Amino acid sequence: MLTLRKKYSSRTTNSLHRFHKYKNIIKDVEVNRPNQVWVSDITYIRTTKGFCYLALITDMYSRKIVGYDISNSLELKGCVRALNKALYKTKNLTGLIHHSDRGIQYCSNVYTQILKRNNINISMTEDNHCYENAMAERVNGILKDEFYLDQTFDSLQHAKRATKNAINLYNEIRLHLSLDFKTPSMVYKLSA
Repeated sequence: MLTLRKKYSSRTTNSLHRFHKYKNIIKDVEVNRPNQVWVSDITYIRTTKGFCYLALITDMYSRKIVGYDISNSLELKGCVRALNKALYKTKNLTGLIHHSDRGIQYCSNVYTQILKRNNINISMTEDNHCYENAMAERVNGILKDEFYLDQTFDSLQHAKRATKNAINLYNEIRLHLSLDFKTPSMVYKLSA
């Protein structure tokens, strides 16, 4: 009874693929405005029928989640939908850098062509180093730890409702110490 049960997880990054991997161009960038750097990542959410996957795009300056999608597979479609939501909501993309890990979804021709068509610079972690995408990883952790997305949901629909609610609370209600006790949405609107 005192043995700890293993917590099962799902690997979301496959960086062993044929697609071009881009350099990390945000290493020395001082982020001082919204829509200067977007960070992206995929995390898993448990359901009774298996895993579903949450693709997130977060504005690095304001920490606002600007695009997301939850789907029942790791296919490219979820990441593309999250990116398209972020692009649809954003008016000024001048000088924007999109930063991610080297996962196949982010390196794919379809995804990189969307970024290039919108004149968005592409940046990726080097050597699959998670510390180079720390903010995206932190947002995943906050959503799971503070907004209970680490639980097992009854269905994909239940997970989608919980995710929508969690992201709304994160963007609109949760105060951030690093943002001088403002919400991500407040900082995003005030600075955009």
